[in-house]
Amino acid sequence: MRVAQYDRYGPPEVLYEAKAPMPVVKPGEVLVRVHGASVNGGEPMLRSGKLKLFFPRAFPKRTGVDFTGEVVRAAEGVPGPKVGDHVWGMVSRFVHGSVAEYLAVDPRRLSLSPAGLDLVAAAALPVATTVITAFRDHARLKPGERLLVRGAAGGVGSVAVQLGRHYGAHVTGLAGAGSLDLVRELGAHEVFDYRTTRPGDLGEFDVVLDTVGSSLPAYRGLLAKGGRMVGIAFDSVASVGYVLLSTVFGSRRVRFFSGDPRHALFAELTALVEAGALRPVVDTVHDLADISVAHRALERGGVRGKHVIRVSRV
Repeated sequence: MRVAQYDRYGPPEVLYEAKAPMPVVKPGEVLVRVHGASVNGGEPMLRSGKLKLFFPRAFPKRTGVDFTGEVVRAAEGVPGPKVGDHVWGMVSRFVHGSVAEYLAVDPRRLSLSPAGLDLVAAAALPVATTVITAFRDHARLKPGERLLVRGAAGGVGSVAVQLGRHYGAHVTGLAGAGSLDLVRELGAHEVFDYRTTRPGDLGEFDVVLDTVGSSLPAYRGLLAKGGRMVGIAFDSVASVGYVLLSTVFGSRRVRFFSGDPRHALFAELTALVEAGALRPVVDTVHDLADISVAHRALERGGVRGKHVIRVSRV
């Protein structure tokens, strides 16, 4: 089968299409033919070696966490999806490798995908499980609260704007000038160009969702009394240190987490899409052979939604 992998740490060009044996379906697993996957913000950091102290160093390494596809085989007695079902989910963040034609997956890591939703475009949405967890479990976002989304046009931000509006918040989005109309269309009440807007000009917020990872003290300073800031990205080791210190000093704590969603959360996401609360926003669809191009495009910035990888040639 075709897979995306790399044999050393480095720039996007270390990624290439390779051939690998078909996965063996173990007891309790299903075999999924992957239609789509996406490029997530942490994957370039892994590929470049910035996180090599936290992950095994054996090569070759594969890339990708989320996936959409069709179940083509299920081990006997496995509950859940059946052969022919369309599904979406995530592999373990400590394994990676969803950019591959076939995956053997524990059905607890997936659910049925929304009826009628194109499986390639749908690959832009599994990341929404991170936003659901951020808003519900970490920020405890309430109707009527003021929400600021940094990076509001990106893969996570475009979901956060939609879900923030769905949950009844007053949504303010920060994005590049060329994406302000998109962010407004997704449901933001107010939109600002991050290049020309100083944090102090924005006012106070009950919740800040940060998908950028820079200038954390300035945006933490926008929190009203009882405000909550949730970060899902860091741009430096200094940012990591700041988050750790914020958990000890001061009442306005910066929360950070790395999700590991399971079946119930994906099923909730499916229900949100089918209810019309959320739609995929796709910047570009790339073929698996162009995985390095997709990584380069994400690192270049100016993303509008997700860079999606078309894995199966169907």
